Amino acid sequence: MSAVRVALADDERMVRTALRVILDAEPGLEVVGEAATGAEAVSMVRELRPDVVLMDVRMPEIDGIRATEQILGTMDAPPRIVVVTTFENDAYVYDALRAGASGFLLKRAAAEELVQAVRLVASSDSLLFPAAVRSLAAEYGGRAPAALPAWAGRLTEREAEVLRLMATGLTNAEIAGRMGVGAATVKTHVASVLAKTGVRDRTQAVIAAYESGFVSPR
Repeated sequence: MSAVRVALADDERMVRTALRVILDAEPGLEVVGEAATGAEAVSMVRELRPDVVLMDVRMPEIDGIRATEQILGTMDAPPRIVVVTTFENDAYVYDALRAGASGFLLKRAAAEELVQAVRLVASSDSLLFPAAVRSLAAEYGGRAPAALPAWAGRLTEREAEVLRLMATGLTNAEIAGRMGVGAATVKTHVASVLAKTGVRDRTQAVIAAYESGFVSPR
């Protein structure tokens, strides 16, 4: 299998250097580019087309949220984006997730957590820090609407169950074990959930589930 190609976007050179050293030392991971501003990050990603981007939330010119929106809104087959932040319980982090980021990572995370996060997001079969996502949704997601969205009525019973289990942070394999079905069946259900909710990955599906009131964050 080819290596997961990673791009780094952070205005601090020391942070980028530390991330590069950690990731380049891991088999199957390769850092292909760096950017010091949000605008540079957008240009770099369009040119290099990495698989995963580690994106600082606060950067000069445009911040990581706007950069995420521009990348995901203008590219075919865009990369997975993980926002990197100092504070976990931060409105900026939730805004980045709502903008399309596939997860977030704390700057104080250990090297093994960084590597695991990149691999997890690249494989896209689980949710990064599901408890934290639920907490962010509870604090910043606003009040659930009076009625569920139209997509909720289009989900089959099995698909609805899969979405609820996705929201707890279970992997496809764990969902398969819980439901007593094969992993391939779960993968098919997940794909159908993404299509019916109109989102690009499971993180966005979970955000949609919480914000719509389909799943309660508390």
